Parts: sequence; C-alpha cells; structure tokens
Amino acid sequence: MTDEIILSDLPDDELVTQMHQDLYDGMKPEIEEGVRLLLDRGWTPYDVLTKALVEGMRIVGEDFRDGILFVPEVLMAANAMKAGMHILRPLLAETGAPKLGKMVIGTVKGDIHDIGKNLVGMMMEGAGFEVVDLGINTSVETFLDALEAHRPDILGMSALLTTTMPYMKTVIEALKQKGIRNDVIVLVGGAPVNEQFAEAIGADAYCRDAAVAVETARRFLTQGGAPRRAA
Repeated sequence: MTDEIILSDLPDDELVTQMHQDLYDGMKPEIEEGVRLLLDRGWTPYDVLTKALVEGMRIVGEDFRDGILFVPEVLMAANAMKAGMHILRPLLAETGAPKLGKMVIGTVKGDIHDIGKNLVGMMMEGAGFEVVDLGINTSVETFLDALEAHRPDILGMSALLTTTMPYMKTVIEALKQKGIRNDVIVLVGGAPVNEQFAEAIGADAYCRDAAVAVETARRFLTQGGAPRRAA
C-alpha cells in the first residue's frame, strides 16, 4: 500500500516514479516531502520541476484528455503540484531556470465562471509555463494592460455563456487596432465555444479542455516558435 512506502528510503528513480503516482492521487504532503528530498539530494530545482512535477502532470493531463480522470481528480492533482511549486518557485527564480513560456488568461467580461479557466491555469503552470490569471469578468482594458505589463507568449480567454462569447472577438479586434495581434498567440475555450467560432473571430486555436490547451501551447511554442515582438 502507498501509505507503507517510506519516501526517504527510495532511490532517486523510484522516488520520482512514486511522486508521479502521488501527484496522480493528489497527495499534497507526499509531494512536498518528495520535492524536499530531491533538493536535499542535490537535484536542481529545474530538474525537480521537469522530471517529477511536470512529467507527473503530463500523465494526469493525458488521462484527463482520455476521460480516465475527471475535473475533481485533476484539481486535486493540480493542488498537490502547486504545493510542490510553492517550494520550488523561489529557488527557480534564484537560478533563472528557463520557462516554456508565459500565458495571460482570463474569463471574459460578463462571465463569472472560472473552474475551467482555473484548471487550464494550473495545468499550464504544471507544464512549466508562467501563468498570469486575470480572474473573471475581464474587460478589454484589463486584457490589454496585462499584455503590456507581462508581454506573454499566449493570451487565453474563456467563456461559459453564449452571451459572452462575442466578447472574445471584441478583445481580438482591440489587439488588431493596437497593432499587437501578431505579438501573441490567442487560445480560446469554454463549453459553448468550438473550432468554427474560434476561426471566425480570428483566434489561433480552440482548446476543448485543459490538457488540449497545454498540448496546443507547447506545439505553438516548440514547433512554430514564439511570436516576434517589437523591441
């Protein structure tokens, strides 16, 4: 049984494998202990992040995508991951560890649904992205201010109501008017959104769930490269 396993007795490779399982099971104290053990054994914060946490969340994301795991279980896994990240984040900042990219995300104006958005944010962070969450009911002005302040690679917008979906186009049109549409990858999602709508409003991609959002973001940044920005 898992509760009989003494993490400190495990060699590194078995400890990392056990951490993947503990992350999958949403076991927060075990993840915190595992992170500290690896750091004490001389692992770099970046290696702990990528090999233990990011890889564990990749497995969670695949099973979520395939319908093996559901939202409550993924939220538990994401919360366990965040507990590990809480230990690693200041150490990563000190060492200047590389990030996959940066994302600004928000639920659009008029919409107060945030479970899907929160899940995307957690999964993106678990995959090694820096995430700036603007929350719910996010106006064009707030999106534009965040893009200027954080200069992200990706802008994510969520809408759960058919009545708030058109606001995504309002934001994209504002990006065009400011001449910054090509500076950022725009990903959209939410229950009423689909690929046709995403294409019609000029988004770069529609993401049906958090796992797909991570895969799509990775694909854009690793294969297509990050968008060029004006100096």
